[in-house]
Amino acid sequence: MIYLDHNATTPCAPEVVEAMLPWFTEKFGNAASRNHPMGWEAEEAVDQARQQLANLLQVDTRELVFTSGSTEAINLALKGIYERYYQKGNHIITVKTEHKAVLDTCERIEKMGGEVTYLDVDKSGLIDIEELEAAITEKTILVAVMYANNETGVIQPMQAIGDICAQKNVLFFSDATQTIGKVKTHPKTINLSMLSFTAHKMYGPKGIGALFVSQRSPRIKLAAQIDGGGHEGDMRSGTLNVPAIVGFGKAAAVAQNQMEADAEKLETLRDYFEAQLLTHISYIHINGKDAPRMPHVSNVAFEYTKSETLIKSFNRHIAVSSGSACSSATLEPSHVLLAMGLDKELADASVRFSLGRSTTKEQIDITIKEVIAAVEKLRAVNPVWEMFQQGIL
Repeated sequence: MIYLDHNATTPCAPEVVEAMLPWFTEKFGNAASRNHPMGWEAEEAVDQARQQLANLLQVDTRELVFTSGSTEAINLALKGIYERYYQKGNHIITVKTEHKAVLDTCERIEKMGGEVTYLDVDKSGLIDIEELEAAITEKTILVAVMYANNETGVIQPMQAIGDICAQKNVLFFSDATQTIGKVKTHPKTINLSMLSFTAHKMYGPKGIGALFVSQRSPRIKLAAQIDGGGHEGDMRSGTLNVPAIVGFGKAAAVAQNQMEADAEKLETLRDYFEAQLLTHISYIHINGKDAPRMPHVSNVAFEYTKSETLIKSFNRHIAVSSGSACSSATLEPSHVLLAMGLDKELADASVRFSLGRSTTKEQIDITIKEVIAAVEKLRAVNPVWEMFQQGIL
């Protein structure tokens, strides 16, 4: 299997698995058990992992709250801010291309009485900074903008957004699930108040994530969404998943040492992949190609095909996707691509290829051949393609 779906999840790095194993059997203490060495040992392991994550983000360890993943972290950030600050204002600004974890949570906040503005994006997937600034009112308490889109890899102008939020005294949150551990992401340098991320997108285990919550300039206190013991600074109660946290920390340490080299390698492979497709297949488009993008992501629209059928033609030995794994059960076209101005047919013809640490040029060459063959085969039996070729359409 050639795995090119790393935006959905990544394999655990061998170093991560090795670091985690003792904490399942030999060192199984509860990190909240303060009365014996087994508990102390577990607490020390959690502290070390928290420090490794803090080093990666260049933040204070007290500003990191462990969660079960990005979705929980997003819910805690958005609902926690709304419930804590609603007396100051009830208005949140976000973007139409956000992950469903943000959009669905904003929808829930609207049902709770909140007001949400959903910003448009241009054909490259970028917001208009002036539109964002104009949307801020005296009731605005939070701006929520994804750092890099999970479907296209498009990176938003985070510094400019952070500067506006700082000038307007509005909190700034970002879903950074796709950037942490892959490119340098330091929230304090761009005025981010909160930032969510997860281990399984950065070669760590599933089921563990974190939320950065600024404790200085500004100092933020969230309304807890899970009660029962006051863990994690009273922001997220529950017994800590020590093995996963240890793995999370190790994944952060590994990423800090090699993510620049990984990014350079993957950008070279990604650019080669796209160039070969553009050379050998007519009527294709790279979605978001004119915007800053993550180095490992390529979202390609193949006209006169359907992504579902295209993927099925090679999915037994090449793993790719048509968009977010969290939305794969629906047959609706990507809300991200529609927001970028693609029509339904082109959105339905788009495939996401996301490379990873273990991806090789040989794998990319095989994928190129498979994709070319699949597109040619599908178009050959598509009457609309035949009419187009004959000049009827």
